[in-house]
Amino acid sequence: MSTLAYEIVDVFTDRPFAGNPLAVVFGAEGLATEQMQSLALEFNLSETVFVLPATQVGATYRARIFTPTAELPFAGHPSIGAAVTAGRRGLFGLGQVSQECAAGVLPVEVTATGATLTGGTSTLGPELDAEPLLEVTGLTSGDHAGPAPRVAGCGLEFPFLPVRPDAVARARVDPAAAHRYGVEHVSVFSWDADSQTAHARVFVPGLGVPEDPATGSAALGLGVWLVASGLLPPDGVSSYTVRQGLEINRPSLLTCTVTAGGGSALGATVAGQVMPVARGEINVPPFVG
Repeated sequence: MSTLAYEIVDVFTDRPFAGNPLAVVFGAEGLATEQMQSLALEFNLSETVFVLPATQVGATYRARIFTPTAELPFAGHPSIGAAVTAGRRGLFGLGQVSQECAAGVLPVEVTATGATLTGGTSTLGPELDAEPLLEVTGLTSGDHAGPAPRVAGCGLEFPFLPVRPDAVARARVDPAAAHRYGVEHVSVFSWDADSQTAHARVFVPGLGVPEDPATGSAALGLGVWLVASGLLPPDGVSSYTVRQGLEINRPSLLTCTVTAGGGSALGATVAGQVMPVARGEINVPPFVG
């Protein structure tokens, strides 16, 4: 049976065994989607990324991203982890590269220790009723703090639920409620205006990830929500930080910017470091036609 090379890296951390673990797989261009999904389930991390040859003009490489149960059009920590790991393996040098994924061709600035990812097109939904999201996360109406929840994103959308600082640690996803309301994922966070820092937790019950240690796509979408909610300036470039993973012993740090104009987010970036943890070979799963 043939094998594929892989590496395990921790993303959004400056030390191993923290941040968000990621499997990065190389040489899988001959695999079917079902085989990639089988490998993602075998690794059983929040995401597995396959680094493949580009198919679009201007792209440096192509990334296909899977949770244990489904393929995603885009995600932050696999994008940063794939770019840094591929660069370290000599597929390209430091500096700006372009990642092709289902959400488009996105720029990534690669350094020796990490990368900065520019998200896709900013999107923003209407205000939401907080009660279903509070029920899904095991919280009550008294825990909601700040503006109304809304769905926002920069390539992958999330509902954002602002809560009191003490409520973040108490949040517990209720899979039955999530199924009842059709909530596949949700970001619960408290906002510190003085430090411009969010303490966040991201639950993804609909995609086989009970809680994600660090979520770059949610950090990007948070910038869109913060501008729309008046918590970051309506014009210019603002910096903000997301701390995540503390409650599951995977502390993570995501440093972000959002560019706004006329009260709307025009784009966002997320940056983090990538620490190598392991490498090896894995058997190619059988194709089931």
